[in-house]
Amino acid sequence: MLRLAEKLRSRLVNLPRRHKRLIQVSMDLVLVWAALWLAFYVRLGNPLFVEPLARHAWLFAAAPLIAIPLFVRFGMYRAVMRYFGNDALLAIVKAVTLSALILALAVYWYQGAPKTIPRSMVINYWWLSLLLIGGLRLVMRQYFMGDWYSPEQPAWLKGRDAGLPKVAVYGAGAAGNQLVAALRLGRGMRPVAFIDDDANIANRVIAGLRVYTSKHIQQLVDETGADEILLAIPSASRVRRREILGLLEQYPLHVRSIPGFMDLASGRVKVDDVQEVDIADLLGRDAVPPQRALFERCIRGQVVMVTGAGGSIGSELCRQIVASGPTTLLLFEHSEFNLYSIHSELEQRIRRESLPVRLVPILGSIRNAGRLFDVMHTWAVNTVYHAAAYKHVPMVEHNIAEGVLNNVLGSTFTAQAAVKAGVEHFVLISTDKAVRPTNVMGSTKRLAEMVLQALSAETAPILFRSEDGVHQVNKTRFTMVRFGNVLGSSGSVIPRFHDQIRRGGPVTVTHPNITRYFMTIPEAAQLVIQAGAMGLGGDVFVLDMGQPVKIVELAEKMIHLSGLSVRSSKNPHGDIAIEFTGLRPGEKLYEELLIGDNVSPTDHPMIMRANEECLTWDAFKKVLGDLLNAVERDDYDRVRQLLRETVSGYAPEGEIVDWIHQQRRIEP
Repeated sequence: MLRLAEKLRSRLVNLPRRHKRLIQVSMDLVLVWAALWLAFYVRLGNPLFVEPLARHAWLFAAAPLIAIPLFVRFGMYRAVMRYFGNDALLAIVKAVTLSALILALAVYWYQGAPKTIPRSMVINYWWLSLLLIGGLRLVMRQYFMGDWYSPEQPAWLKGRDAGLPKVAVYGAGAAGNQLVAALRLGRGMRPVAFIDDDANIANRVIAGLRVYTSKHIQQLVDETGADEILLAIPSASRVRRREILGLLEQYPLHVRSIPGFMDLASGRVKVDDVQEVDIADLLGRDAVPPQRALFERCIRGQVVMVTGAGGSIGSELCRQIVASGPTTLLLFEHSEFNLYSIHSELEQRIRRESLPVRLVPILGSIRNAGRLFDVMHTWAVNTVYHAAAYKHVPMVEHNIAEGVLNNVLGSTFTAQAAVKAGVEHFVLISTDKAVRPTNVMGSTKRLAEMVLQALSAETAPILFRSEDGVHQVNKTRFTMVRFGNVLGSSGSVIPRFHDQIRRGGPVTVTHPNITRYFMTIPEAAQLVIQAGAMGLGGDVFVLDMGQPVKIVELAEKMIHLSGLSVRSSKNPHGDIAIEFTGLRPGEKLYEELLIGDNVSPTDHPMIMRANEECLTWDAFKKVLGDLLNAVERDDYDRVRQLLRETVSGYAPEGEIVDWIHQQRRIEP
């Protein structure tokens, strides 16, 4: 019986559209006649008094002639039965009511009608039509959605759901109900319960599912056998989501979530696209809305250039900038694939949203001074966001020459090209690893900051490696923005943890006490743009990163929210082990955002201004020349010495691990 019903449902769904409409019209014709006949029967109490083929024949002919055209006019045959909703029900009420009123006029206008047709018959016809026509559509919606049986029915009627993972939906609101409907239609999971903290619906039944409160999750697990929870609370704040995740962490349930409303509205995802819990929810930080005046000051109506446009931060900067009204956006990137990816993404968005932005993808290296100047001069660039850099600490530690040439020399060439081309605003994306660094990456980023600080103090500097010795008029306002790790960036621990948990572990952490600051990429990009607009020249801005996160605790939370347990000496039978691999070359236990304590607030609550010591431009050029000479000679002992002398707080630990340096020490 169940198989026959499923087969019929499949055949009906696959029918051509015109055949479906013909079936609907035919059924409505029968239902109108049935409602009319029942209206007489309810009023008169005797079927013999109803004569559809004799004295009431005109009425049985008039009723469908009035009703069916109105049903067509109100769009009742355009509604898709599987997604039949409140709007369609309202259309049925309007169409049936109007058809009943017109039929009443026909009855009273027809000669002799009051003698043969009771007046209350029209009222009966109206509510019976609503019941039959609307009721059939509701029944068919449930049938086509595939959840036409009750969850409480015997197991033999629910055989098709056997083996499906049982999930509880946290949030019994609109998003939760849409998710349940989508899951039932997709048949990939079986919803068994709702969880909601609204006391007014506790222990009630919604969409056939009982609603539990967050205090009775263990009872839910015991009664339903749920092994996964889907968060359907897209509008909840980060703080509230962190509270919920902290509550769910103690249960052996895999926790996932549905996307936010903006992702749904943009069409990037569907309501039934579930995903792993956003780690940003564990941080519990709600982003501060951007101040539009600051956000657009260096962008709207201007030519903007982003170096490293295909990287994690660079690409997000481009997304934020393109929506803020620049006339032209230059994407400067040395990786062809990264440039192609971000250019394609932004092109599609510009077409989709009809944005008046000219997009220019440019392949080039920040170590090519001539190329940088040509680009800035040709397009008369107003604002530069310099995000290009090597940022992976161990990788740069093993490749010192490339780290120095890219992060220091590349930043110098980019800043000097901005001065020569008359760029108005220059914003450097820096890092918390530049503060008292223990690694080459952090020290080279601090040197990049010092390049801008030194140049900013000069009104007419002679540029580094300038052959003509001509003083360049400096009209560029240099700003540096320093922040910690961003979630989801290249090299981030989060994707690695997800992958290790998916493979069954172990999850590798470098040290039990290692901590890091975290921020989402969109929030960091927004704050960078706003900080860049506040600079007066030579400013170092520091973003409020919140509280540092202990990495081992982050790993434990991710394991627990995957429905698994941590294997340890206290729990030897746990699912996933955490292994400590030791600090990598150049890695610190904790990061800082300030070199000193000299910090002042700004107009933005999330941005602070730091006052850092720096060298004069002439002194810095001498250091830069010595540093590059040491790099060219592969003299990494001299490189380390110069970094120690120049970068405040630079305290490298251990031996130099540069590959070339190590190999030369091994060779006889």
